[in-house]
Amino acid sequence: MAQSINGSGRTTEGTQDQQLGVSSLTSHLWEAANILRGPVDAADFKTYIFPLLFFKRISDVFDEELTDAMQLSGGDQQFAHFPENHRFQIPEGCHWEDVRAKTGNVGQALQHALREIEKANPDTLYGIFGDANWTNKDRLSDALLRDLLEHFSRLSLGNKLAQADILGQAYEYLIKKFADLTNKKAGEFYTPRAVVRLLINVLDPKEGETIYDPACGTGGMLLEAIHHVRGNGGNIKTLYGRLLGQEKNLTTSAIARMNLLLHGVEDFRIVRGDTLRQPAFYAGDQLMTFDCVIANPPFSLEKWGEEVWTSDPFGRNFAGMPPSKSGDYAWVQHMIKSMAPKTGRMAVVLPHGVLFRMAAEGKIRRKILEMDVLDAVIGLGPNLFYGTGLAACVMVFRNRKPKDRRQQVLFIDASREFKKGRNQNELLPEHVDRIYAWYKAYADSPGVAKVVSLDEIRANDFNLNIPRHVEPVVAEETVTVEQAVANLKVTLDTAYAAEDRLKELLRKGGLYGNKRA
Repeated sequence: MAQSINGSGRTTEGTQDQQLGVSSLTSHLWEAANILRGPVDAADFKTYIFPLLFFKRISDVFDEELTDAMQLSGGDQQFAHFPENHRFQIPEGCHWEDVRAKTGNVGQALQHALREIEKANPDTLYGIFGDANWTNKDRLSDALLRDLLEHFSRLSLGNKLAQADILGQAYEYLIKKFADLTNKKAGEFYTPRAVVRLLINVLDPKEGETIYDPACGTGGMLLEAIHHVRGNGGNIKTLYGRLLGQEKNLTTSAIARMNLLLHGVEDFRIVRGDTLRQPAFYAGDQLMTFDCVIANPPFSLEKWGEEVWTSDPFGRNFAGMPPSKSGDYAWVQHMIKSMAPKTGRMAVVLPHGVLFRMAAEGKIRRKILEMDVLDAVIGLGPNLFYGTGLAACVMVFRNRKPKDRRQQVLFIDASREFKKGRNQNELLPEHVDRIYAWYKAYADSPGVAKVVSLDEIRANDFNLNIPRHVEPVVAEETVTVEQAVANLKVTLDTAYAAEDRLKELLRKGGLYGNKRA
């Protein structure tokens, strides 16, 4: 068992001294969740595991920074504790090891430490640990919390042994595992990452661009934008300060912030709040605008904020008032208003009903189509999303469409692109690649894709239902002459046999003579 004394004089035991891999870290984190199983409902695992993981991470990083500063200053502890030497401040008595040393009222000590850390870092960590009730001993006994703390203490989660990309991947793995456990509710905070990759590929974010998700969940779309820029050889630091999101749920918004920080992202803004009622990003009476706007908002949301939109100060009802029982076109209009005038583009996941529902939504759809900002409609397969077996679609918008795409919309039927799963279907990388290739080509492909003029859409009463525009290809069977003759012979033999059987039955019943006809 390794033992060391850090710069604060605390003795730490039981941590490994080799770099962590994704598999070992993910299995360790999943074991931590299993410690909670029983007293805590599976739907609440994320409420407790993620704050503990982040608390351990910043404590271990703080110790690394302390050791480095001690070495730099020749052992000057006062210098080593200067705020300038630490990314996050940990007040006296609020370190992981301080809480770990408690034998009684562990939950109270933990809750105190988390709140004090938030207060000490108001610009970056305020509210990040969520609203879990750590002092409820009926659910979290001292013994259970000590087991959890000891389990986490077996691993060092500092930068030297747990690199940000490894820790980030493990964190994402855990988010998905929790989503799998709570299938019906998971759609509120998690979008399958293959779908996210498709949307990001379509938008193709570049270095230095602004990226905004008004329903950001656990931050997966913002992270995928970073991966995309890095994968194309771009400098991801040009995105720092340009990643923005808003999320209504307190726990989910906290998870998103932790997610980005654990991935090593240094500067971003994720705000907890109701985007449709109180958008967080604006200047005066104008919404802030962004190069890339991307979201998977809640489908057909009821009580979405109609009372605010009747006199919306940001003019988001420019195409009309969405119905009170479905906020789909409230999200669409909010996102369109959030696109930058020249470079703005957006991709949004929606239920298929937005393509053909009439009444108020039909009028809104017509107005938006006449603006010529709709670039493409992509129909996805069934049962890809948590909480619903219905198929969804992706609508792609651009404020300035390329000249050769103006007055046109690309329709893609990708409803057969998925791997059948036991509980949920899945988009594989090859499915994402094919769908993106059809989008990039922006051309007709029999049974799959069709470029349709706005005049034709007008003639169809602005109905965007994909089967109305993309006709399926009926496979024609090719038969040789020899096979056709053989098939005919089988058919005739079957007919003759049926005739003989019928005559035999009639004869036995005395209804037919003895002579063969």
